[in-house]
Amino acid sequence: MSKRDFYEILGVDKNASEAEVKKAYRKKAIQYHPDKNPDDKAAEDKFKEAAEAYEVLSNAEKKQRYDQFGHAGMDGQGGFSGGGMNMDDIFSHFGDIFGGNSGGAGGSPFESFFGGGGGGRSRTRQAVGSNIRIKLKLTLEDVTNGVEKKIKYKKKVVADGVTFDTCSTCGGRGQVSRIQNTFLGQMQTSSPCPTCRGNGKKIKNIPPGADGMGLITQEVTTTIDIPAGVSDGMQLNVQGRGNEMPGGIAGDLIVLVEEIKHESLERDGNNIIYNLHISFPQAALGAEIEVPTVSGKARFKIESGTQSGKIIKLRGKGIPDPHGYKTGDQLIYINVFTPKKLNSEEKALLKTLLDSENFTPDPSKEKGFFDKMKDFF
Repeated sequence: MSKRDFYEILGVDKNASEAEVKKAYRKKAIQYHPDKNPDDKAAEDKFKEAAEAYEVLSNAEKKQRYDQFGHAGMDGQGGFSGGGMNMDDIFSHFGDIFGGNSGGAGGSPFESFFGGGGGGRSRTRQAVGSNIRIKLKLTLEDVTNGVEKKIKYKKKVVADGVTFDTCSTCGGRGQVSRIQNTFLGQMQTSSPCPTCRGNGKKIKNIPPGADGMGLITQEVTTTIDIPAGVSDGMQLNVQGRGNEMPGGIAGDLIVLVEEIKHESLERDGNNIIYNLHISFPQAALGAEIEVPTVSGKARFKIESGTQSGKIIKLRGKGIPDPHGYKTGDQLIYINVFTPKKLNSEEKALLKTLLDSENFTPDPSKEKGFFDKMKDFF
């Protein structure tokens, strides 16, 4: 099951401030708090889900990584986004969310959220345009080194001449509020204005050629930076490059990475695999070999007596990790070629070697598969 978007979980915009993210989380935490929803597994799951979203969006570095890579960027990052979250983790990490103002009197953890006090005016929630999804084909060289790509796509833009009036339903706030009486006291809830869809404005004039929202379709060109280390199927979020929204902010451009198969190199995680075929004389005598890499050619020495199945590692010749960890390696798999057709002269030559001691296999002197892997790592 795919994970929900963190911004959607907390109900905040992507340009929300740290204070707004915290406020939104407090609201969700109250709504699904286990003290308020005893023995309710669904509420507990939502409580954890909100905590996971807050843990990422309240951290500038994690938020930036999430905005660029989505959930894929959170893999292996530790904390809740890395898995293993439980209720103790939440109360340990975010106890200040539930404990009220520091230095205040004791009491219910909900006292700072319910009842009393006038609070501030609800902020205007800007409506957001829809996202645009495109596929972008990248070569192995592109994903290894990073690349700047200029792309063309069609998007909805606000037509020239669109004018607005302040929404009379919400008074320009973009939200409508209502107060509910609960057993914990009064609780004020807010939701996007149904009249203006959260814009705070209504379209007054729509120019010819625009749709009912005052939008026209236009082909645009934009340049995006693809970081090194992306992989096939990864999504990159480019903020504000999606469809526009009159009186609001533009959605995102979501770029789906599609890797183009390389003619001779194969990707395995952050490592690059190359299958090298050598002749029997090269394996027996040793040789200088040149192999392709994503950065050009590399030469290395084949030792005499090299066996088929040997793996040679070219350190640092692989793909950088997008999370900032080490760069992978290029692994060269040695395959000793055995000819299928021999002429009479070649057959006669090989027959003279059949009984030679040096050409008789001796398994006791050869390492098994697991020993070879130990040496490799």
